[in-house]
Amino acid sequence: MKKALMIGAFMMLSNAVTAKTLTIERIFDSPSLDGNAPRNLKVSPDGQRVTFLKGKESDYEQLDLWEYHIESGKTRMLFDSAELASEEPELSDEEKARRERMRLSGTGIVSYQFSKDGSALLFPLGGDVYFHKLGQKGVIQLLDTEAFETDIRLSPQGNFISFVRDQNLFVKNIETGKEQAITTEGGDAIKMGMAEFVAQEEMGRMTGYWWAPDESHIAFTKVDESPVDIITRSEIYADDIKMIEQRYPKAGTPNVEISLAVQNIESGERQWVDLGDNKDIYLARVDWMPDSQTLTYQWQTRDQQTLELKAFDIVSKTQNLLVKETSDTWVNLHDDLTFLNNSEQFIWASERDGFKHLYLFNNDGTQVKQLTSGDWVVDDIEAIDEDKGLVYFSGRKNTPLESHIYTVGLDGGNIERISTRDGYHNASFAADASIYVDQFSTANRPPQVSLHQANGKQITWLEENKLDDKHPLTPYLKNWNEPEFGTLQTDDNATLHYRLYKPQNTDKKHPAIVYLYGGPHAQMVTNRWGGNRSLLLQYWVNQGYVVFTVDNRGSNYRGKGFEDPIYKKMGAVEVDDQIAGAKFLQSLPYVDGERIGVHGHSYGGYMTLMAMFKAPEYFKAGVSGAPVTDWRLYDTHYTERYMGNPKTDDKAYTDASVFPYAKDLKGDLLIYHGMADDNVLFTHSTRLYKHLQDEAIVFETMDYPGKKHSIRGKQTGIHLYKTITNFFNRSLQVQK
Repeated sequence: MKKALMIGAFMMLSNAVTAKTLTIERIFDSPSLDGNAPRNLKVSPDGQRVTFLKGKESDYEQLDLWEYHIESGKTRMLFDSAELASEEPELSDEEKARRERMRLSGTGIVSYQFSKDGSALLFPLGGDVYFHKLGQKGVIQLLDTEAFETDIRLSPQGNFISFVRDQNLFVKNIETGKEQAITTEGGDAIKMGMAEFVAQEEMGRMTGYWWAPDESHIAFTKVDESPVDIITRSEIYADDIKMIEQRYPKAGTPNVEISLAVQNIESGERQWVDLGDNKDIYLARVDWMPDSQTLTYQWQTRDQQTLELKAFDIVSKTQNLLVKETSDTWVNLHDDLTFLNNSEQFIWASERDGFKHLYLFNNDGTQVKQLTSGDWVVDDIEAIDEDKGLVYFSGRKNTPLESHIYTVGLDGGNIERISTRDGYHNASFAADASIYVDQFSTANRPPQVSLHQANGKQITWLEENKLDDKHPLTPYLKNWNEPEFGTLQTDDNATLHYRLYKPQNTDKKHPAIVYLYGGPHAQMVTNRWGGNRSLLLQYWVNQGYVVFTVDNRGSNYRGKGFEDPIYKKMGAVEVDDQIAGAKFLQSLPYVDGERIGVHGHSYGGYMTLMAMFKAPEYFKAGVSGAPVTDWRLYDTHYTERYMGNPKTDDKAYTDASVFPYAKDLKGDLLIYHGMADDNVLFTHSTRLYKHLQDEAIVFETMDYPGKKHSIRGKQTGIHLYKTITNFFNRSLQVQK
């Protein structure tokens, strides 16, 4: 019934508005077809306002800072990025890499933060930093130097800013303007207060320093990169080639040596935390307890089969083990460690029963109770109301395809869903968990943003993003194709979720494109708006393609048992599951089973190659973007987590490489890659180019000078989408 109503609304709108044909150029043009939905939404700690970033109508990639004042109900722009910085300066290499790994896109104000009491805002812009006291006019520029400071943050009480400059950690008193160097040892292979490459790229740890809540101390890392092998890679630009010497820890090679220190801000006294005799470990997370006396850290073995949460008392200088997690495959990291303020307890997430769930512990490490359970996964802790004894979390209790907001008591009890609409919910709560902002979308509905009471009752729209005759997407809805969601069974009885777009005319057979990723910690099949990529799939359907995605084993949000089959066997079960998807496509009367293409980027690029090489009878054409070709060339933390160490698991690495299977390529293949990629190095593709040439196997390439792994830029995006589409049109012989 709900689907019929949505289709009816689309049809009424399309009759009222002149229908337009979606083009690749329009996908990237302004105003965005997503509509006006803001990003980076936050409820201020005092609960008085909601702040967000929003792109300009003339350029949706240039972001300004806005606020919605809850009491007055008024929305206004706080700061125009173009007025503060008339020109976007060239980012430092460190900042470029950091934004790439944080997946921060756009220009202008791309991030911001509140003071703890909600009275002030801090935001970086152009390598410097601006401070704004709410209720007052204007901003204070706290940094104005030739250096490009990174990881700029406000201290917990709002008295200082902290930042990294020239590989050293600094703090600056906002009131007095006095700047203090916390470290001076940084330089060359030594980085102070900075997250190393694999921490940023693979652990999701983007910082190397942590303030105590009372601002008395600051903890920080010392990273010694000298053990890491130096690789020489090229960054090829349109008119220049840079030879970059980069310390890159390929699988099986040495990692950095990492140390953890705590320093008294006033006295400068420093003490080092004993991380153990074994230096070949990972420091995954660092967090302070509310007492500002106990520093906790998550210590992970190199094989990632053991994760320990340890506590260090800075007064007694003693340590104790709080939680230990082990696995025969690997232990996934998370960001759900939350210390309670009103009791000496904390909440911890674990997959010890096969699914990610929440557990309550005392601060001495004794487990009190398991708070959630069942054959479904928790996504994240969103907020905790200690007075009411409630934990708010996002999770997949109803379906793995949607994220919803739930509550559970600190005493366990019943789990209650508070988000009501079917789809994908992304919540941001006030510090006291009294209200939250919900960014909601579906596969057919661009994001809407609403303000809610903690029980889920809607207070108001912040951005209804209504699909009326003024919405930029409306003229394209007449030809809109809603995806179908379903499941299929593999030969060994695994259940896989799929998403299927089909053209409106199913009286004839159509070629199909399998759009995939296939790697761990990712999910493609969701009832969620996907931005430009979703629009590209819609464009393909309008061109006469069936577009299909199936989440194979190894992907996320189905529990550890669904992930584990890829352990030391990458490129095996994932391809088997994609073959099951191709067989399903071939069974559909409107699909031409002889014309199935496959496309993906990054791990999806790897999967495209493995599908084309290992299953040429199913996949006739493939577009592989920025692919891994040999896991020996990829970094330690990601690769060894799933594949073991190549020094002891050499055969597993050979079997998971694309090279043994390349000789079996039968169909048409296009490979594209950013020529300045520092994540999946361009070497992955150039080695495959040479291998295929040595085998006299014909293929196509499209490489992008100066582009990193994400291959960003509007014009570049248009070129890439057209290149992929034109290739499939030729190879799959599309007949409109």
